[in-house]
Amino acid sequence: MHRFEEVFRRPAFIAFTVAGDPDYATSLLSAQTIIRSGADILELGIPFSDPVGDGPVIQRADERALCAGATTDTAFELVREVRKESDVPIVLLVYCNTVFARGPERFYREAKQAGVDGILIVDMPVEEADLVMEHATETGIAPIFTVTPTTPSERVKQIADMAGGFLYLVSLSGVTGKRTTLSDAALPLIQRVREETTMPLALGFGIATETHARQAVAAGVDGVIVGSAIVEIVERYAGDAETLERELSDYIARMKAAVVDAGRVR
Repeated sequence: MHRFEEVFRRPAFIAFTVAGDPDYATSLLSAQTIIRSGADILELGIPFSDPVGDGPVIQRADERALCAGATTDTAFELVREVRKESDVPIVLLVYCNTVFARGPERFYREAKQAGVDGILIVDMPVEEADLVMEHATETGIAPIFTVTPTTPSERVKQIADMAGGFLYLVSLSGVTGKRTTLSDAALPLIQRVREETTMPLALGFGIATETHARQAVAAGVDGVIVGSAIVEIVERYAGDAETLERELSDYIARMKAAVVDAGRVR
């Protein structure tokens, strides 16, 4: 059974961090703490110089990681190190340039060897996905795609037919970043996509609080994705490993509990 199938038997909490932010050692500590604190899936962003889909918090994380020398090799090494103690699914979030600079065949092969389960090429439209689908199939790495509030229903079907693992629902029109309330577009998006596919649906962008997580799970998603709120904790406490571990662990545990609780009552 694929790791994703096991995870999505119940609502899952998916935690994002940037590989190499602000340095390799702190990034590894963050990833290990996220998993030990209960995250069901680890999403690792490979830092990129022009992350057009990300807001200021993750942009700063990318800059810190790149300044510290993080590369694609850094991300693969981080995955290998995490794999020594955990079997949780690991998803890479990456931009097209990073994949094609290495070559898709090599990128997917090395990702598989490191222990990656899914790859989301965030700026790759589904019409261009044939460029990598062969390698995804050969390696068994799930091709993950995004669906946004403006994605037409017929396109949702096309994306779902090609996707593996889960569909990443973008809750709003805009870039990543914490919001005070769940986007008004989120719940209609969940309902509309659910009518088109039985694939697991995970909602991200703007989610930061336990209330957001409960609302999303109650609306029917199979997973809740949090990025910027976690990256902010890393940014705030990066110079104090003990405090970083404590604050990150507390936040992950609270969000996971909210997802689990909401799943019990829906």
